[in-house]
Amino acid sequence: MTIYQLSTRIKSNAPPDSLVYDLSIYRMDSDRNKYSLIDVKQQPIQGNYETLKHPTDNISESLSTIYIMEVTLYRKTMLHTLCVTASPFTRMYTLEEFVSGKAWSIVKRENPCYFVSTGTSKLESEGGKVVKVNISRPERPFIAEQYPIGDPQDPFEKNIIEEQIKNRFNQATFPDQNASSLCGPAAFFYCLQMDRPDVYAQAAKEIWQFGKTKIGALEIAPGDGCRHPEGSFFRNGTRPKILGLDWMTLASLRDSENSILDFDTLDSPVAGITLWQTLTEWFEKAGYIKVFSNVGATQAGIQGMQDLNNYVQKGYKVVSLINDSLLEGSSSERATYPTHWIVWGGPAVQGIDRAVHLNLFSWGQMQDQIKPGKDLSFFINRFFGGLVFKPIK
Repeated sequence: MTIYQLSTRIKSNAPPDSLVYDLSIYRMDSDRNKYSLIDVKQQPIQGNYETLKHPTDNISESLSTIYIMEVTLYRKTMLHTLCVTASPFTRMYTLEEFVSGKAWSIVKRENPCYFVSTGTSKLESEGGKVVKVNISRPERPFIAEQYPIGDPQDPFEKNIIEEQIKNRFNQATFPDQNASSLCGPAAFFYCLQMDRPDVYAQAAKEIWQFGKTKIGALEIAPGDGCRHPEGSFFRNGTRPKILGLDWMTLASLRDSENSILDFDTLDSPVAGITLWQTLTEWFEKAGYIKVFSNVGATQAGIQGMQDLNNYVQKGYKVVSLINDSLLEGSSSERATYPTHWIVWGGPAVQGIDRAVHLNLFSWGQMQDQIKPGKDLSFFINRFFGGLVFKPIK
């Protein structure tokens, strides 16, 4: 048990003694229950634009635990204290970053900001000069080549993305790679969404706003091609091939790992293939702890299935490699090499008709998706083991 001193920084050119702030640092669990570390109101900014160091309760949290930070800034006048931020600034950092004074960014706009004009105005009739001021803002990071800003089908339009993030936070929808080969990233983001919906939502928000994010030690920073994807986002003109939110999260994660191949179009199958070593690294950098693995290029057998059954029944995350011919919707029956990642939602069982059933996450759905009537032999021939992780808090 430890009491930590937490702080962050703001960026401003206003006198520090004229500013005060609200600061909330919290995390949520899988049911979106909120646990606050810090919740203070209208505190003074220090002369170096750092907040005060605020003590936590006596806690036993891991330093790798991810917390959401909300900051609201106020400007003091002789008569009033005025809020100068339209909405709280949010960013996520690990507990270690808050403790070590690293919960801020060298990029100005990636921090809580408040800037004021430092000039003195004078009427033109009194000899003042007419000055033209151009106010600019950084280009939105994600712009589809065929659907630029203002296009009615822009998949990255702000209101559309905000609604999609809201649905994911409330677990009304789930990651869906749809027509893209991004099952590995989909499995990762599904687990994150279920364990830490607040972190999922914040990561998506930061990717849209800044074109990058950091989940624990997992840095997601897609290249220019991924942020300006080519190709059609729609089938028959209206039905999405992939949602803008899923492209931003899933393709960005995969593209961040590719130093040679770019994920810059919806038809990038090779760049989207995820090896189990890479998938493991994503989970571990985000704070998951791997407790077991029997994944490989060869079938894991009945014992391998039983091993994963034991773990999933104890509440662990089980991410499994299969051939997609195991699932409903696949026209293939004979392919028996690994092609697809799924997440188990419970144990694999046999019915009285000897058919195998498994609730699993794939293609945006959590349900029994094993082809009806298929027996254990059919399952085992298409099952290549899995990775087991302890859920993050």
